[in-house]
Formats: sequence, structure tokens, C-alpha cells
Amino acid sequence: MKPRIALIPGDPSGIGPELLSKLLAEPKLSQEADVLVIGDNHVLEMGQHQAGMHNNFKKVDPLKGEWLSAESGSFALHLTQTISSDEVKIAEATKCSGASVLNTLNLALDFANDGIVDAVVFAPFNKQAMHFAGLGHDDELHYMATRLKVDNYISELNTFDGMWTSRVTSHIALRDVADRINEQSIGDAVRLIHGVLYNSGITSPKISVAALNPHAGDGGNFGLEEIDVIAPAVQSLQSEGVPVDGPWPSDTVFLKAITKEIDAVVTMYHDQGQIALKLLGFSRGVTVQGGIPFPVTTPAHGTAFDIAGQGKANLGATRAAFDLACKMVSHWG
Repeated sequence: MKPRIALIPGDPSGIGPELLSKLLAEPKLSQEADVLVIGDNHVLEMGQHQAGMHNNFKKVDPLKGEWLSAESGSFALHLTQTISSDEVKIAEATKCSGASVLNTLNLALDFANDGIVDAVVFAPFNKQAMHFAGLGHDDELHYMATRLKVDNYISELNTFDGMWTSRVTSHIALRDVADRINEQSIGDAVRLIHGVLYNSGITSPKISVAALNPHAGDGGNFGLEEIDVIAPAVQSLQSEGVPVDGPWPSDTVFLKAITKEIDAVVTMYHDQGQIALKLLGFSRGVTVQGGIPFPVTTPAHGTAFDIAGQGKANLGATRAAFDLACKMVSHWG
């Protein structure tokens, strides 16, 4: 059976609608998955105009189980009314665009949670717009977890060409990072990415943990976190049979990933891993919402207001997010 993938266009003010249209125009996409598009008609038409492409849709009601019967050459569409055409302000973060994102995301999550689709792929969101619309969480991942009543550990994961990263801390101030690093938080981050790697078809994952301080603390000269916290946490994980090593200096650990010596790096804070991955492959990086009970992926880049509406958006990361979601469905369990 083909994976059933829900697609949503992301923030209407950004490059998401354009990317969705370009993705749907990809040859043989409908042969790779059963695709359910969720969105407003005028937003989808706008995306097609921006992309210079035409997509065929068949309106369906997924709750009636009929959506897989979309005709050849067309995609199933669950039509919504989340924002009016005059409320779409290209390249602006607005309350209306944020509300549109939350409404389409809610539908996609509900469909996945009810087993109507297997995975969700979303075009870029704008956090400022979502906060304008009432997002009461630091990011969309924590919003998803609340809506789905997820109480296990969650974290964004990122991947590019088979190289993965997780992080012990995420969207917090840099001054607070050291206080959030402990054996529990490191263990949670390592176990999560180990499970996601396995669910992505990597049957024997190899993981390295990055240090916090320069030169991995230089034997305690530049900080004691490596000696007192990170190394003991790694040793505890090894005793459980988890294939992990470290801590490694963060300015060299990614060399191990580039040469495929390891599959993933667990970093201590957001930019420690994001800078490396985005430098290596900004146009192809994917974010995975780790800890959610079904695959949820998105391109790792943002809404790109600087080029929104101009037809210049690069499809690479969105296509990679779609491909990864399909792959994860086939290995999920």
C-alpha cells in the first residue's frame, strides 16, 4: 500500500503555497503516495500562479473515507476556509495567516491521529504569525504535542542527505543552556533520535554526542560539563546498549557525520547543529517533529518573505521532506 500523506501549504504569506504547487507538479508523485491536500482554494490557486504551474484537484470528504478515489492526474483536496483572499498579505507576518496555519494544521493532525492519513508534511510556518494568532507554545512541535496529548519526550530533529541531528536544548536563551543539560535530558535526546533513525530505515544507527564547551572542555580548563554531566550520561547509555559515543568537540564531530562514520550528532543547543546542517545543505534540509506518534516533516528553512510571491522558491527541501515522510511510513512501528 502507498503511504497516505497529508499536505498543507503553510503560511499563506510565505513561499509555502508556491512550494506545494511545485511539489504536486513533480512527475510520478501520485504514484509514490496517496496525497491529501488541505487548504483554501484561493491560497492553492495563488501558489499555482506564483509557481507558474497548474494542479488538478478533486474535492473530497476524508471523514467519509472516499479521498483515496481521486482520479488519475488529480489530487484529493479537503477544502477549507481559513483566511479570505484580501487577508493574505505577501511577505508579512499577520494574525490571519497565523490562524490559517493553525486551522489547517489542526485538521492534518486530527486526520493522522484518526488513521485517515499516515503522515503529515507541512510547508514552512512563521512562528511570529502563529503567536499573533494565539499560539501559546514556544513552537509548533509543542503545540502538536499538546493537541495530541503526547506526554513523552519530544524534540525537533534535522536531517540532510542521511546526516541527522538532535539537540538536548532547543528554543531557549543561550545563557540557560548549561542549566538544562543533565543525564536525563541527554538520555532523552539520544534515545529519541535512535528510535527515529530506526523508523527511517537505519537498522543499526551510530550516534555521537557533542560537547558543550570549546575543545570538549579541555580537560576541565574551559568548563566541567563534559566531565561531570555529558561523559557520565554517555556511559550510562552505553551500558544500556545504545550505540553512542562522546562527548566530541562540536567543531569536529560533524566531520564524522560527513564521512558516514556516524549517522547522527546529538548537540547541546539549537545553533550548534543547525549551523552545520544549514551550511552543508540549506536547500535540502528537513525537520522532523520527533516524539509525535506519526511522521511529521517539513523543510528546515523558513517562510522566506524576501522571495515570497516571486516564483523563486527552491523545492529541494520540501521534496526531501515528502520523500522522508513516505520512507518513515514504510518503516514505522
